Amino acid sequence: MQPERHSSALHNSLLVTLGAAIVSGEYPAGQVITLDGVSAEHGLSRSVARESIRVLESMGMVESRRRVGITIQPSHKWNVFDPRLIRWRLASADRAAQLVSLCELRRGFEPAAAALAAQRADPHQCRILAAAVSDMVVHGRSGNLEAYLLADDIFHHTLLEASGNEMFRALRTVLSEVISSRTHHEKHSATPNLAIIDLHDEVARAIRLRDDAAAEKAMRAIIDETTSAAQDIPGPAADDR
Repeated sequence: MQPERHSSALHNSLLVTLGAAIVSGEYPAGQVITLDGVSAEHGLSRSVARESIRVLESMGMVESRRRVGITIQPSHKWNVFDPRLIRWRLASADRAAQLVSLCELRRGFEPAAAALAAQRADPHQCRILAAAVSDMVVHGRSGNLEAYLLADDIFHHTLLEASGNEMFRALRTVLSEVISSRTHHEKHSATPNLAIIDLHDEVARAIRLRDDAAAEKAMRAIIDETTSAAQDIPGPAADDR
């Protein structure tokens, strides 16, 4: 491995370790750590530790001050839209609460995005939505969860693109983390919910028919189903953490 790639891999590994430790409460808010301490604990150079801390600081998770050290920040200061933070929180013991929070966020924008897509989607985007639903049906029946979730991801990405609203489009990464997290955390679940697939089909059809009210209603029903499912998800097992 080239030195630059090796350094990047070490940095990313440490970043994930520290981020997960903060999210889990292993490093509680108010605790002060140091670069020397991080370097010694993880057997890494100060430069690798420094780069990881800089990223965490940009996410609002720590604050560095001279003669004070690196202070862990309370959760209300975190950049909760950062995909990495979402990933860590979904992998934590508080996963169900994070999923409910994300579902509440989705309820605030995705139905509106669906309504706009019904007004603005072009024929190509309508075809992609229909094809994604078809793939969800096929992979849902076969039990290929990973392929099913990829089709689900494509559906929601396309819907946000079709809304024509750059603010909605910027939330794509938030949805991707929610959907991709299910590949691991729902690996033992049964075949996907057929009612959810039918609702996706309703959204795609309503967009194709330019029925913004129907698209908004069906999307809201999808989120209601997802929220209900999220509330039934148990915390991670010890080997999932």
